[in-house]
Amino acid sequence: MGNTGEVAKITSKDVLAAIYRMCDAVEENKGYLCELDAALGDGDHGVSMSKSFRAVRDKLPSLEGKDVGTILRAVGMALISTVGGAMGPLFGSAFLKAGERAAGKQEIGLDDIVDMFIAGEEAIVARGKAKVGDKTLLDTVHPAVEAIKEAKEEGLSISEALRRATGAAELGMKSTIDMIARVGRASRLGERTIGHQDPGATSAYIIIKAASMPYL
Repeated sequence: MGNTGEVAKITSKDVLAAIYRMCDAVEENKGYLCELDAALGDGDHGVSMSKSFRAVRDKLPSLEGKDVGTILRAVGMALISTVGGAMGPLFGSAFLKAGERAAGKQEIGLDDIVDMFIAGEEAIVARGKAKVGDKTLLDTVHPAVEAIKEAKEEGLSISEALRRATGAAELGMKSTIDMIARVGRASRLGERTIGHQDPGATSAYIIIKAASMPYL
């Protein structure tokens, strides 16, 4: 596991680096996300996500040296403010609420990270009105939140907790293949959505994996 297994705190600099990785990962997967969305929607999910995270990237240089809460809230505002698509506001709300839990903190521990994951999920539920099993990003986010909560209860390191959260997120994402879409534009297709992985759930996994990458 090396030194990453011993990490006890994540600094604001680490968080900023994680946001840069998210921006890169979304851009790299733009075409793939559009392919997934073509089966269920307008086929523009990758374009919308790319646009949103380019707006985030533009903000990042001004956030050097800021606390974790300030960074995450700025990311959230950038995502919410980007025109086009429903996903930006959903992800943006999650970052905003997570940022509130880290207000003023230059470094965060696992307790903080768990609180931030929980706050992010609550924001997604409040804004999107979806439930687990509706074939949405929540089917990725909820298992990740449960996994990181369990890791904390077991007294595991940040690295191991993030590994577990990422693994659970991947399984959650893949579970959407066998689901019927219950909300959003895709819900009009009914059973025809079975057999297709949800693009929003995929975006959520890409973001979680990118954030956790140094610890995987």
